[in-house]
Amino acid sequence: MGNPLHIFVIVCLTLGCMAPVQGADSQNLLVMIEDSDSRSVSRHNPINQRVHASISEQLNHIVDVYDETSLTLGKFKQGRVRRTDGELIDIARSINRPPIDLIAVFSTYAVLNTTPYSKKVRARVQGRLLNAQSGKFIDNFEVQSPSTWTISYDCVSEKCIFEEMGDEAKILGDEIGLILAEKLAWQLYGDNSKKSQGNDPVSPQIISDYYLEFNGFSADELANIEEYILVFSGYRSHRPTQKRYARTTWLYRSTIGSAKLSRNIQKLLEELNIRATLHFVGNQFSLKRITLRGEQANPDISQGW
Repeated sequence: MGNPLHIFVIVCLTLGCMAPVQGADSQNLLVMIEDSDSRSVSRHNPINQRVHASISEQLNHIVDVYDETSLTLGKFKQGRVRRTDGELIDIARSINRPPIDLIAVFSTYAVLNTTPYSKKVRARVQGRLLNAQSGKFIDNFEVQSPSTWTISYDCVSEKCIFEEMGDEAKILGDEIGLILAEKLAWQLYGDNSKKSQGNDPVSPQIISDYYLEFNGFSADELANIEEYILVFSGYRSHRPTQKRYARTTWLYRSTIGSAKLSRNIQKLLEELNIRATLHFVGNQFSLKRITLRGEQANPDISQGW
């Protein structure tokens, strides 16, 4: 009988474990407003609402963009303003239907300068793109108005001012949305970004951090598993983060999505004839070994590797 690892590699090549697959896991994104800085425009200000809508519209061509209110209604307190980074990230990580992969966090700054004869405005939008689960920084972005623009001097009510400021702010939102879409397409697909928009989808290339926790596995079993995960598609690196007598945790970095990683792990367990339960939450996979009474210790299948 052939080497089990070689057989597994052949199976992977046959079933597509090691090659990009059609219909790869989609990336889910939340566009969130950070307004903890008192100088920034408040979250519920109409200016921010228009910028948010513009950014979401542009990014929706690249990834699946979800509405924060719809996903958090009934689970989180609504209407909060001046939210911190920590609150935004915690909310994104707490959402699991659907799970959120990416967060685009932005802040809007607008200054109104009134003189005896005019009212002029300057605006700026800045933010960053983060991996929701690991918190890893992906990219940042900033767009500001090239010069001040003038609003009607007779515009004295807050509603009128925000409406006229919002017209120009929407243009900034469109611009930053286009820039961010280009950045995101490059991060996801690299040189294949144009293919992703056609009929030939490719696997995303953003590196995700996963934590693989093994409970009740022997040292020999972990050594065998470690050899197998190296052939998974999208593999970048791995290293132990915790090692105890009956529990070991690895940080596993890969470009594949959680669904495909889950399938690969299940196939790995089958190939090694290991019975275990598999649970997944966020970016953490937990495997617990199932041992039957009187079961013979696993044979050393590493011979010949």
